[in-house]
Amino acid sequence: MQVLHSEGRWTEGPLYLPAWRQLIWSDIPNDRLLRWDETSGAVSVFRSPAGHVNGNTLDREGRLVSCEQGNRRVTRTEHDGRITVLADRWEGRRLNSPNDAVVRSDGSVWFSDPDFGITSDYEGFRAESEIGANNVYRVDPASGEVRLVAEGLGAPNGLVFSLDERRLYVSDTRSGVLRVYDVREDGTLSDGKVFAAMKEGLGRFDNIRFDDQGRLWAAAMDGGVHCYDPDGTLIGRLLTPEPVANIAFGGAKNNLMFLAATTSLYCLMTAVTGAPRIHR
Repeated sequence: MQVLHSEGRWTEGPLYLPAWRQLIWSDIPNDRLLRWDETSGAVSVFRSPAGHVNGNTLDREGRLVSCEQGNRRVTRTEHDGRITVLADRWEGRRLNSPNDAVVRSDGSVWFSDPDFGITSDYEGFRAESEIGANNVYRVDPASGEVRLVAEGLGAPNGLVFSLDERRLYVSDTRSGVLRVYDVREDGTLSDGKVFAAMKEGLGRFDNIRFDDQGRLWAAAMDGGVHCYDPDGTLIGRLLTPEPVANIAFGGAKNNLMFLAATTSLYCLMTAVTGAPRIHR
């Protein structure tokens, strides 16, 4: 396991950019996005201040979509560098602190909205929740409407679609479970069920990613990285030097696993390949 950088405070949101052979990730308390260049190994600041960004993803046009905890919004960085706000309110009330986002093949943006960024000034700005709940939302690609799609969660965190996009997996950090929902034709979700539960003493789930064989890899803040069979059976754990918040696959062959782990960014070449970067 290679250490790429070790001067963060709480690292999250790694995202590999294939066109540039670079990885960007968030250092939330330090309010910056960092960038690692695969060809040179150089690390530099991509954006600062950055709105205490947490999760990052790419849309269908290769534009950066970011969850800004501090600004309590989801934004898109256009190709010319302009920032477009995709969501900052639901039914007129400010969001809590968007955490993670995924983009479906229809262009819709789905994001989790726990309260981590408003409980203190460490990863955002302390404030009262205007919504009074921690939910998952969907941004319609045509109208821009922000729709509530999953509620009743302790703290929704990482999101990922199954390879066929028929199911949405959500890590519920405070409840210690991974939940799975069926995605209906109209973009709504089923009631959902528990896919896997964290064993006592092994931490809390954060973000989640699939490999191309349908195995689910889950970052566990105190327990390394957990790997699950498609049926929810725990295959094993990847133990790490520091608690892991986020993981991402990348590299030319999509077989490098990047781990945002507390103060550091790690990289591990694996014998598995990440899920296809563009879902059909």
